[in-house]
Amino acid sequence: MGVVSCLGNTVEEFAEALFEGRSGLCPIDRFDASGLRNALMGVVRQLPDRPAWLAADAPRYRDLAYLASATDQALGAVGLAPPLTDALTGCVLSTNFACGEAIAETEADPTGGAAFASSRFDTGVAMLARALELSGPSQCVSVSCASGTAAIGVACDLIRLGRAERVIAGGYDALALSSQAGLSCLRTISTDTVRPFDVNRSQTIFGEGACIFVLEDLSLAESRGVPIRAEILGHGLNNNAYHLTAPDKEGEGITEGVRMAVRDAGIDPSRIDYVNAHGTGTEYHDVTEVKAIKNVLGTRAYEIPVSSTKGAMGHTMGAAGSMEILASVLAIERDEAPPTLNLSDPDPECDLDHVPLQSKPAPIDVVLSNSAGIGGGNASIVLAAPGWMDRKGGAA
Repeated sequence: MGVVSCLGNTVEEFAEALFEGRSGLCPIDRFDASGLRNALMGVVRQLPDRPAWLAADAPRYRDLAYLASATDQALGAVGLAPPLTDALTGCVLSTNFACGEAIAETEADPTGGAAFASSRFDTGVAMLARALELSGPSQCVSVSCASGTAAIGVACDLIRLGRAERVIAGGYDALALSSQAGLSCLRTISTDTVRPFDVNRSQTIFGEGACIFVLEDLSLAESRGVPIRAEILGHGLNNNAYHLTAPDKEGEGITEGVRMAVRDAGIDPSRIDYVNAHGTGTEYHDVTEVKAIKNVLGTRAYEIPVSSTKGAMGHTMGAAGSMEILASVLAIERDEAPPTLNLSDPDPECDLDHVPLQSKPAPIDVVLSNSAGIGGGNASIVLAAPGWMDRKGGAA
């Protein structure tokens, strides 16, 4: 696993800040935010160094720098370095805004071809495929705010289907004036701060960064003797087919997405120990997500922690689902649910244990992580501690 975020530029820094309940939100000074609904954002404070394996002529935009650093961390953690020719290796990345800095340059100089070429959605995929010499399938997934979770699910399927033995997977995005202006126009940005599950919530706050995983077929990982942080049991991906920005009021779409993930995992919902919620702090979504969790988990929903990490780092766009999966893996390893920051006055309709303000010790072996986004996309994934399925006998 590797991460670059407003909470830190390593997994260790990220974990320490997240579980200590520190917020990474601050006013951005990289561009003029005076015309936006809010200057408060989850800003990466230090641009990471470029990995040695990255080509000298690779694009030098912030989001790609985040991507390269997170990838380098993830590879290093499992003893890998390019060329990755020891196994059939692919790449599945997610992004929402793909090189916003390049877009700004293109607008300033429409005749400049380099910036235009670097603003393609597959720029990050092409960069990694070339630098790491990846021979497996490489693709970009962009289903709005569900992208980071969807990318991990797609990568998992490539391995299951035998299309790849290993996949570099995760999400990345950088804050840029163009994206934040658009989100301001949609009124998805809070004029205050992000308050998941709070009765005073008033939309969300956005952040940036990258989070990358090395996914491997279990037999390959075991043959290499690498440390396994978690196992993916199953995932779900669907669409509300309801409205561009609003979820259906009864949460039918996200309910089916969660149900799909649990069914794919082959477990009973009572086996889930923690839910990392999408929890954007928007008026309608928080309530519908809580309904969906209850619909699938039943009484188990009231017995386990259900928290949102967006109060700590904002909504990190194409990286959001991946960072929340990272938080979920850390929750399994620590037996601790990360807190929901800024939750001081819970909404009566959000009546689960949302872990307000401080993290909470809890026995956690199996996690459900949810994502949802503009356009109606829903993605959910079920993770477990290494070897849990063998020890517990799955749905039994």
